[in-house]
Amino acid sequence: MSQKGGEGSNNCCCYYMIELLKELIKIKSDTKEGANDALLFCARWLEEKGETVKVHDNKGYLMLTAEKGQGAEKLIWNGHVDVVPGHDEQFTPMEELGRLYGRGSADMKAGVAAMMQAFTELDPEGLNREVHLHIVTDEEIGGHNTSEWLVSQGYSGNFVICGEPTGLKVGLQSKGILHMDMVFKGKPAHGSRPWEGINAIEQAMKYHMAMAELPFRKESTEYYEQPSVNLAIINAGKRYNMVPEVCEMSYDIRFMPGQDPKEITRQMVELGDTLNIDFDYKSSSSTTPALTTTAENPYIQTLQESIRSNTGNEPILFGQHGAADTRYYAAVNGGEGAIEFGPTGDDWHGNAEYVEISSVHEYKDILLSHALSEA
Repeated sequence: MSQKGGEGSNNCCCYYMIELLKELIKIKSDTKEGANDALLFCARWLEEKGETVKVHDNKGYLMLTAEKGQGAEKLIWNGHVDVVPGHDEQFTPMEELGRLYGRGSADMKAGVAAMMQAFTELDPEGLNREVHLHIVTDEEIGGHNTSEWLVSQGYSGNFVICGEPTGLKVGLQSKGILHMDMVFKGKPAHGSRPWEGINAIEQAMKYHMAMAELPFRKESTEYYEQPSVNLAIINAGKRYNMVPEVCEMSYDIRFMPGQDPKEITRQMVELGDTLNIDFDYKSSSSTTPALTTTAENPYIQTLQESIRSNTGNEPILFGQHGAADTRYYAAVNGGEGAIEFGPTGDDWHGNAEYVEISSVHEYKDILLSHALSEA
């Protein structure tokens, strides 16, 4: 690996990387404007290090891209600088016992800082592939204006690492999302004579209890014990003295790789018919497919070797339950080739969010050696 300077220079780089992270935490990037400020800070920092940066604007959301190297392969490092809202004191970084506390320290300004530092240390002459850096500003609200937009503009690659906090474990798969909105229909009657009506809430309860036995609920994979089913919204009833005529329920279903959302929908509709329940439904599964990267993927193989060589630990592969900007990059590769992999931290979105400083250094070194590996 060709880097700038010797051991002393490397120690200096490590110091500046953590100082960079602290400066990022100080930027209150829990709004569109604040996230844009953080993005422009990143652009200036990279330019000061001699990097060529392009800032993009889509509907007022800023993002940046930078690239170096040569070859047919494209490796992308993706990170976001927007954060969820936090208390004012969380935007003052605090270092204690090897941890750096602050909003966004784990999710995911640590990953961004490490990617930025690693990118500046890469010697393009030593690369046999292109390495692209993408920093975005709206992941916490869905990523539609930045990462999804970048992919739509052709900014995709053979393999993508989103630096979400994973504890240096490799989140190579993730569940897809199926939203199911259901309207259960009853028959109104006076509340004092419920036997003369059909209670839509009771019909919905009957359905919900029976749904636990559907075949798709009992399936499992190597990385998942089961799909996730969350009864997220319920709306019914208006008066004490009326049998409710309508009950609206919405499910957030996270299906596993290998499961077909159309088959899940079919099972749910068939259940209503079997129970003789009158209902309407609307399903939407087109926006978030499951991610299906496997351990046999050559980039996963070389990433595992980079983890071993830089940490001395055996890599851990796992499946994520939630979704990240990986979904947009994987969509152009048949659901493969985009992973979540980042430093170690805890309590992101909470009041005591932190990242382990040593893991940020390890993460940066892993990124460097992986970029230089032979896939």
